[in-house]
Amino acid sequence: MIGLDERADAAVLFALAAAVFIAIGDVIHQRQAQDVTDESVGHLALFKQLLRNRRWWLGSVVAAGGFAFQAAALGLGSVLLVQAVLVTSLLFALPINARVSHRPVTRWQWTWAALLAAAVVVIVTVGNPTAGHSRASLEVWTEVLLVLGPALVLCVIGAGIWKGPASAVLLAVVSGALWGVFAVLTKGVVDQLDDGALALLRTPELYAWAAVGVAGTAWQQSSFRAGTITASLPTMTVAEPVVASALGVVVLGETLRPGEAGWLTLAVAVAVMVVATAALARGEAAATDQPLTQH
Repeated sequence: MIGLDERADAAVLFALAAAVFIAIGDVIHQRQAQDVTDESVGHLALFKQLLRNRRWWLGSVVAAGGFAFQAAALGLGSVLLVQAVLVTSLLFALPINARVSHRPVTRWQWTWAALLAAAVVVIVTVGNPTAGHSRASLEVWTEVLLVLGPALVLCVIGAGIWKGPASAVLLAVVSGALWGVFAVLTKGVVDQLDDGALALLRTPELYAWAAVGVAGTAWQQSSFRAGTITASLPTMTVAEPVVASALGVVVLGETLRPGEAGWLTLAVAVAVMVVATAALARGEAAATDQPLTQH
């Protein structure tokens, strides 16, 4: 039998591997979403064009490897733990994107990115998360849909009204939230793997998991198309663990136990997370105006 500590350590290692693969996939996807066409296209038309792009599929294969590692991590640890580690994908994505786009990562970008990652990790680690269930009832998921659905629809509408960095951020919220739901559904799907293929095919989470994955990918590409990676990826990086962690508590019954002193630390970490995300998103406009460095 594997002890709880060993399972948590293995979950962290798998989540770190997932963060690296997902970062590489995100950078490839962002560049292809920007380069696939010079015309102004809608969300569905963009996704259709990307489906015919070989480099986009390369990014999808790499990202799929990240999702496999994420699933392995969720099979061993709580959603709260795994999603906290996955936020480090931003720290991998920034230098990779700088390399392929021939733009340096500025000191302030590194500072805010590090603060962002540290804040989200603190929120979870100080919270002392405990594992809950792997699955939830249809009634619970219906309540989640009634709350989360309208909020995401408003974000999509807002993204159509405001262009540029604001649009990228709003679409990133939609994508990040969907990936947060995807993570929680993944835990339910992984839980059914030991019962065989037939049991898995009878699991409602499997089909919701596939649909949410496609939707998350589509909105992610639209967000990447709307602005540079410094606007979209930080927002996704925050939205996914926040939504996943909230659902881990509400849907799966995971709990936080920070203690009396820990609540103040959590409040500070949340404030830092919000400020760091806003700072990175504001830098998007300046990044788009900088000429590419020729090598």
